[in-house]
Amino acid sequence: MSNVPPTPASLRGAVDLSSLVNRPAAPAARGGAEGDGAAPSRGARGTTSLVVDVTDETFTAVLDLSREVPVIVDIWAEWCGPCKQLSPILEKLVEEYAGRLVLAKVDADTNPQLTEAFQAQSIPTVAAVIGGRPVSLFVGALPEAQVREVFEQVLQLAEQNGVTGSVPYEAAAPADEQGEPEPEPLPPHHQEAYDAIEAGDYQRAQEAYRLAIAQDPRDQLAVAGLAQVSLLERLQGATLADIRSRAAAGPEDVDAQLAVADLDVSGGHVDDAFDRLLTLFPALDQAGRDAVRTRLLDYFEIVGVDAPSVTAARRRLTMLLY
Repeated sequence: MSNVPPTPASLRGAVDLSSLVNRPAAPAARGGAEGDGAAPSRGARGTTSLVVDVTDETFTAVLDLSREVPVIVDIWAEWCGPCKQLSPILEKLVEEYAGRLVLAKVDADTNPQLTEAFQAQSIPTVAAVIGGRPVSLFVGALPEAQVREVFEQVLQLAEQNGVTGSVPYEAAAPADEQGEPEPEPLPPHHQEAYDAIEAGDYQRAQEAYRLAIAQDPRDQLAVAGLAQVSLLERLQGATLADIRSRAAAGPEDVDAQLAVADLDVSGGHVDDAFDRLLTLFPALDQAGRDAVRTRLLDYFEIVGVDAPSVTAARRRLTMLLY
């Protein structure tokens, strides 16, 4: 999930990455200088791949590159359903910008230092590095149109900071010219949900995900997608000030506390949301407990059932239930 995309004026450095700047670069991986995973790799025609995998050890090269061109950082994991929805959007849009942006992908499971440095409490977490400085962008999967808006804001901020370069790039040939198979299409209901999200029709997206789950109750991507879209719909039209003031005025108001927990999850503050609801839980009647438990289970799907914060919250919930 995500915050509303920031304006250029509100984009700000999130953390101090100086400890990573001084780390020596790791030796080349993936077969030498043309694929070390630390910086865009040069192709046969002197062009550059715009999507690269980076690690705790190779991130120094990203900081150096960010002084020439803005670098988008995607912190993801293989088990994360929303990551699989967002990553293709990020890669597609970076390719469209044809060298004005580079995408650095960070596997959260194998790169704990970067995950901690970017304060990635839930994934996917998306940030940028501009001129060696980190910039918070958003958490969770956003529709393509909103991601495009964020990228435009990143480029504006980069220009304000004198980062206006680009990397040599030549678009890949169509799949049929490369002799490569086309990517498998999404299942019909997933595609319908994706299209509905793009159009901002969250109710239709929910209906599509529910149909997918009815056909296959083990479809975890559909379960996570439904929870995510439901959160988007609940936050649609809401204002941060109203939600916060209502929660402050009603510390025992279940609906008010659920709303502010939604806001926390959308901003990546999942531990705050978990603690808020689990602290409230013992004082509630059965209806209130059922509502909180249902919402927590949705959050677990959004964040990722294997995430450490989810494991801790699930354990605490079990102790309260029994």
